[in-house]
Amino acid sequence: MEISIIGTGYVGLVTGACLAEKGHRVSCVDIDSRRVDALNRGQAPFFEAELEDLLSRNAGRNLTATTDLHAAVLESDATLIAVGTPFDGQRIDLRAVLAASNQIGAVLRQKPGYHVVVVKSSVVPGTTDQHVLPALEAASGKKAGVDFGVGMNPEFLSEGEAVQEFMHPDRIVLGGIDERTIEVLEKLYRPFDGAPRIRTNTRTAEMIKYASNALLASLISFANEIANLGSALGGIDAVEVMRGVHLSQYFTNRTSEGLPPATAFLKAGCGFGGSCLPKDVNALIAHGRQAGASMRLLEAVIRTNDDQPAKVIGLLKKHFASLDGVRIAVLGLSFKPGTSDVRESPAFPIIRELVSLGATVKAYDPVAMEEAQKVLPELKGLRCASLDSAVAEIDAVVVVTPWKHFHDLPALLRNRNPAVVFVDARRAFDPRSFASYEGIGM
Repeated sequence: MEISIIGTGYVGLVTGACLAEKGHRVSCVDIDSRRVDALNRGQAPFFEAELEDLLSRNAGRNLTATTDLHAAVLESDATLIAVGTPFDGQRIDLRAVLAASNQIGAVLRQKPGYHVVVVKSSVVPGTTDQHVLPALEAASGKKAGVDFGVGMNPEFLSEGEAVQEFMHPDRIVLGGIDERTIEVLEKLYRPFDGAPRIRTNTRTAEMIKYASNALLASLISFANEIANLGSALGGIDAVEVMRGVHLSQYFTNRTSEGLPPATAFLKAGCGFGGSCLPKDVNALIAHGRQAGASMRLLEAVIRTNDDQPAKVIGLLKKHFASLDGVRIAVLGLSFKPGTSDVRESPAFPIIRELVSLGATVKAYDPVAMEEAQKVLPELKGLRCASLDSAVAEIDAVVVVTPWKHFHDLPALLRNRNPAVVFVDARRAFDPRSFASYEGIGM
């Protein structure tokens, strides 16, 4: 493919050099003529392991640098925007992204054929749809999705290892406004055999980048919060604590998909429960308070968890002006599948709130009914003996615990008129299996 890349900073140049190494013909655009001349001589403007070797092999062959954006875009099949997006303390600075978008759009006005513009810069969710796409349409006088494509392809590069990470990616995220755009991105990354692909929309692609970095930052702060508590208590070595954590099977084992089991915790839902997580996290917060060590990260974890059941109620309210008299089945009362343990189950605050709002509630769990009734005595009048009876004559269903017993729900709810509102509080079902689906985090 013929590729133009706007910006020869860290992301743009590593991307350009690696794509050239894979056989694409790449034109890197920069306003700095001295940098352009150096790149054409095969000289990198900054140090990054293996980058200069790539430049020396590809400069003047598969990779050229230029100050002529117009020619680079006109002669390419796709353009990647890889300019800086600094953060000023309030918002990211989009001036360079929008300037590039306006210039690319002006070229598209004159260019026949379907050209794809891809945002490579890190931008907050919504930026590509709400800023880049309109700027391209305004400058080109053309219509996105009809005359040209718009995509978002985030980078996951760390300094010092960027070339190896690009050449051997752990994932490739292909975001686009339509399938045609995503197919062009697939063609761009065809030489990268074996790397998992995520095909999605632009906003989700943007969020994947930020979520990935936010998780890493959270892990560092978590380790520091535990270390600070250990220092306050005395006699605790944070290095040994984290080594003990690292050896957990959640990190060392692999699932059938080749992923560590810890990834099961990185799923949106209605909150965690059980005998361990709520109790132990709250105990650690209280112990830290007594020792004079603030556990702000863990306090935020508990606040977020406490707020999640209300999100389920909010999903129901999207479909009913009032929940008074609405017939709702709540399925799953144990805090997770495979156990009758109902301690701290999010099903209980959900049921209590539904009842307080006047809903007619039915509840069912394949193994935990007796234990649940001990915690919530009013369940006696709400409990159902089977899944079939639970979903008979209802307006909505909420799945709190994704038991395998519930896999027949799509068939049981099919062809209901009116359609039953299906609220998937654990994102365990295919949204396409239901006429009216709502899920946490959609």
